[in-house]
Amino acid sequence: MITFYCALDRDIVVFYISLCDFVRYILTMCEITAKGEATLFEEAKQKFRSIFGKKAAAAASAPGRVNLIGEHVDYCEGLVLPVALPFTTIVVGAYNSLEECRIHTVLASGEELKTSFPSSSAEPLKPGDPAWANYVKGVLANFPVAVRGFDAVIVSDVPMGAGVSSSASLEVAFFTFLESLTGQRTGLVEKAKLCQKAEHEFPGMPCGIMDQYIVSMGKKDHALLIDCRSLQATQIPLQTDDAVILVINSNVKHQLTGSEYPLRRAQCQEAAKVLKLPSLREAHSEDLGELKRLTSDPDVIKRAKHVVEEIKRTEDAATLLPKKDLEEVGRLFYESHDSLSKLMEVSCPELDQLVDIMRSSPGVYGARMTGGGFGGCMIALVEEKYVEDVKSRVLKEYKGNPTFFICNPSDGAKILQII
Repeated sequence: MITFYCALDRDIVVFYISLCDFVRYILTMCEITAKGEATLFEEAKQKFRSIFGKKAAAAASAPGRVNLIGEHVDYCEGLVLPVALPFTTIVVGAYNSLEECRIHTVLASGEELKTSFPSSSAEPLKPGDPAWANYVKGVLANFPVAVRGFDAVIVSDVPMGAGVSSSASLEVAFFTFLESLTGQRTGLVEKAKLCQKAEHEFPGMPCGIMDQYIVSMGKKDHALLIDCRSLQATQIPLQTDDAVILVINSNVKHQLTGSEYPLRRAQCQEAAKVLKLPSLREAHSEDLGELKRLTSDPDVIKRAKHVVEEIKRTEDAATLLPKKDLEEVGRLFYESHDSLSKLMEVSCPELDQLVDIMRSSPGVYGARMTGGGFGGCMIALVEEKYVEDVKSRVLKEYKGNPTFFICNPSDGAKILQII
């Protein structure tokens, strides 16, 4: 029993609470729960009316994502296995009578930002300040037709800086909103490619295709096996019965537009160049010995080894998940994390500690960091009956301030009907 003393005026009030109830309270405070598309949609419509004094005429949504396995291989034309999250970005808006785009956004944290810039029908768009607006401007600049001036509100509950692709969620939601606004429809693969191009050109982030692809094409209760070379995708049933995908945010922030992510990509390209291959997707395990003979750069060798082995792990996981062989999938998760930590060198002490806690926790099949790295989230495949025990142990042993959510694979981007 825990005792709390509270002073009210001159009286002392004593509260008693059991240790179990106290732990439950702390766990609740650390939970992240998706607001739901319907709630966010209403918030966005009301915000739009209050700011611009009119009713929205077009709307769209797009989710965040978490990658089950296949990290730092999409830009090497490898295989990845992400799922779409229930956390989402909503965009609503309408044309205005100006040659100007006026954007107001409400972040998951509650912070509100706004910006304006010329419409793409008025003049070519260029990157600039504020930095966050480049994700929007890049999509507008790469949309298949010029768009005249409009007003828009963006509302999102996708956690930022957590490695769950808030940027791709914004890009694809905004592109889909433009489809709704203009009536100009684009195929899903082309939409993903144009949003990727937008992120390359405006924020300057040389990302692979995975994020935009899963955000565009996610399906409820499925993971999406994406071949980043052919751009073919296969829906993989993901019904794990008594197990869940637990996502733990380390709450260590990372910024992928820095030097580390582009450096890893350049090192992988160098490995392919040395091997005279178009990409590391063409490499096999026996090529790694040849790479050691041809280059003395240990980082290039380590990056290539990770990519070759991670592609194989992803292929195996996609085969094992429908069979519900969770023990083997969990082993692949741990192997993936160790490779990302030691070969790709994109983990950090906080993520490594979280995974180590999982290794010795009952009911955990496997765990790994997810996302670009240097902070963000890790995922764990956990027996449902052990989830609360695992959370309690993390709160006790992890040196940081974690937050938790359960990943329920969700649908991808869609146009929303204004009523």
